[in-house]
Amino acid sequence: MLDLNFVLRNKQQVAGNALNRGIKVDLDLIEKLSRQRRDILQEAEALRRRQKEISARISKSENKKELIKEASEIKKNLKILEKKIEKIEPKLKEELLKVPNLTHPKSPIGSSEKENKVLKTTDKTKFSFQPKTHVELVKKLDLADFERAAKVTGNKFYYLKNEAVLLEFALIQYAFDILLKEGFKPYLTPDLAKDEIILGSGFTPRGPESQIYYISDLPLGLIATAEITLAGLYSKEALDEKDLPKKIAGFSHCFRREAGTYGQESKGLYRVHQFSKVEMFVHCLPEHSDKMHRYILSLEEKIFSGLGIPYRVIDCCTAELGGPAYRKFDLEAWLPGSKQWGEVTSTSNTTDYQARRLGIKVKRQNGKRGYLHMLNGTAIAVSRAIIAILENCQQKDGSIKIPQVLWKWLPFKEIKAK
Repeated sequence: MLDLNFVLRNKQQVAGNALNRGIKVDLDLIEKLSRQRRDILQEAEALRRRQKEISARISKSENKKELIKEASEIKKNLKILEKKIEKIEPKLKEELLKVPNLTHPKSPIGSSEKENKVLKTTDKTKFSFQPKTHVELVKKLDLADFERAAKVTGNKFYYLKNEAVLLEFALIQYAFDILLKEGFKPYLTPDLAKDEIILGSGFTPRGPESQIYYISDLPLGLIATAEITLAGLYSKEALDEKDLPKKIAGFSHCFRREAGTYGQESKGLYRVHQFSKVEMFVHCLPEHSDKMHRYILSLEEKIFSGLGIPYRVIDCCTAELGGPAYRKFDLEAWLPGSKQWGEVTSTSNTTDYQARRLGIKVKRQNGKRGYLHMLNGTAIAVSRAIIAILENCQQKDGSIKIPQVLWKWLPFKEIKAK
């Protein structure tokens, strides 16, 4: 969330930024509600001053009845004003929450992913045969069951089977092994979060546009990413400057409604309703967040380089940033069977946008307080990492050669053709 005073002082900039992101905001309504709120508060303050004057005079005055009557009227009017404020403030907050974060000056301006900027590309895997898609490989190697999962739970769910189960656990261990050496603290987060935390993180907890599975009789939703639970970890707290940065590696299951159709992406493991993920999350000082963002990106590259997966780094355009991100980098893996690039990680610098919504501050050594910056990044989204491994590590006979960095967590070095 942006500071209200900043929004009002910089309406043209804020409106242009929202337009670039494809997000509708009503700045005139925000200004109107803010003005109404200010006028009511000023009126209430004037009444309270008069109330104090009456209290000071009433015992010495000869017109006690008139003063008591006036004090009674003031009390009634204050209650009326309080009710007006109670109606205005939620509306003002609702509109202010719709305003997206500012955008990094180097982020490409664009209306679709076609305007994303490619910053780096590694060499694609070469084959002496026609590589298969992960859907074909999963079926041939008996690594997942989509049909029975659809019978039990619905489409876009799956049973992971056989070697793929152990491969999932190995990928999780691999990610934690790298992050622990970098000083990240391991967390296993809840898979549920309160609506207020989901909203504070920049996600829509309920409604037709929400990607969140919500609990109908409770103010809770299944998290779409551990970013939500890690963002809410220190809500309404102030962290000491000396304790920053805080680097967290959080594991969770992720649940997404994934409404709509996506063509080839709807098949197999690529776009599913549930998957496991290791998430990086950082709380840091504002002056360090740009550098920390590049650091998180370097760790994502390290993880996929270690797996031997070809990838490219994307600087996401304004339309792809969503509400919270100031800047976002994606890693897209080359999927030779599908003959396309597919997103496998994403890292965002949300600056103080989430921190303001969640009330997370930093206590400076000079005694001052301000909002800290928060960043997130995917270490391993397991289902998509499995796709990348299957398609890039497949052999001519249909077997899968497991990346060497995973061997120490597995009882096999290849998934043999069946």
